[in-house]
Amino acid sequence: MTHTAPGVLEALRAALGDRVDVSDAARHAARADKSGHAADDPPLAVVHARDVADVQTTLRLASETATPVVPQGARTGLAGGANAGAGEIALSVRGMDRLLEVRADDLIAVVEPGILNADLNAALAPHGLWWAPDPASRAISTVGGNIATGAGGLLCAKYGVVRDAVLGLDVVLADGRLLSLGHRTVKGVTGLDLTSLFIGSEGTLGVIVGATLKLRRLTTGDVCTIAATFPTVRAAAGGSAAVTAAGVQPAIMELMDAASLAAVHALLGLPDPTPGAAQLTIQTDGAAARTEAEQIAAILTAAGGSVALSHDREEGERLLAIRRSMHPAMESLGTTLIEDVSVPRSALPAMFDEIARIERDYGMTIPTVAHAGDGNLHPNFIYPGPGEVPAEVWAAADELFRAALRLGGTLTGEHGVGVLKRRWLADELGDDQWRIQHEIARVFDPKGILNPGKVFA
Repeated sequence: MTHTAPGVLEALRAALGDRVDVSDAARHAARADKSGHAADDPPLAVVHARDVADVQTTLRLASETATPVVPQGARTGLAGGANAGAGEIALSVRGMDRLLEVRADDLIAVVEPGILNADLNAALAPHGLWWAPDPASRAISTVGGNIATGAGGLLCAKYGVVRDAVLGLDVVLADGRLLSLGHRTVKGVTGLDLTSLFIGSEGTLGVIVGATLKLRRLTTGDVCTIAATFPTVRAAAGGSAAVTAAGVQPAIMELMDAASLAAVHALLGLPDPTPGAAQLTIQTDGAAARTEAEQIAAILTAAGGSVALSHDREEGERLLAIRRSMHPAMESLGTTLIEDVSVPRSALPAMFDEIARIERDYGMTIPTVAHAGDGNLHPNFIYPGPGEVPAEVWAAADELFRAALRLGGTLTGEHGVGVLKRRWLADELGDDQWRIQHEIARVFDPKGILNPGKVFA
């Protein structure tokens, strides 16, 4: 059975009524995420799913009519992975935002995909529990989106990424079938690990409609925060590598180079930092927090850092607020292409050398922050906008991506591939692995209707 676009809309409206939104405002908003990239034209409609049945109905109709579908949550992604364009249906699960179950005895929660990361943790706090992934966008990003992109955050150094905090998923396939993947148990090795396959799949395999999450007990004991200033970013990267090499395990270890630090200080009205100086902000928690903080302070002092150590939680949050203000600080400078590469932690100094080389070669400043505890860097390319990313920015980014790969790294640690990095994917995976991954996607979505043009395009 085939339909013209009006026929698809008629079928959707007949089945879903007012959940089908064809207003100009909704359709144009669905064109873009937070990456600065947008589809040229708006989608046919936005379906605001209220439950699993709405998702299944949408995908059955889409499959019957070979109409592309782009799953969306809060559209806070930074790789263009949820942008919907001409001839496509934007399928929003943002309204599916319930916390369905909390089991404090089993340390699990069952949620719908549209619940915000921060709202989930606010609801878990009275139970003495929390979900560890904490992307910078946690106040505005959905748990489903976190899972679809394989998100990370500041606490990854100690508590891991989304992949480490998901036990099971409910997903709707392109033809409308509902699968329940994974387990409610901590251990489970029956069959292939399809749960992990869906984490980070960016809506290309199916639509996440539910998740069973692995929780942690709220941290008790001290929280200590260290701010260490270094004369150069390379020295700061060397300090963070020294902490890792010493085997000490901070909860947070964030690095800000001179340009990013200066931009944040200007945004927050703080005194100007020392020109050229970079900063490490490190936090320890739990029973050993004080001992670990003292060890780290000694390591950073020996590495040439000027170190301040605080045992006050509020002071620690004020220090971390500087790092968490990075995105608005970059937005204040112009349109930003926020990139995301990871390298082995020992290679952080070398990666900052590569960034400095690219800055010299292209005559640009690339403010960079890093989750130094896990080797994940976020270089920021600032350009006049809005509009398409200039060719010279893409050329510099190309050099940066290839430098990360040469150092044994990866194109993306947590933002995903989306549309922005798809041209480099085969460079990292190699032709054989790229083809195998493409073939796996077609097993789940034979007609190629799910999030076309993203990742494997």
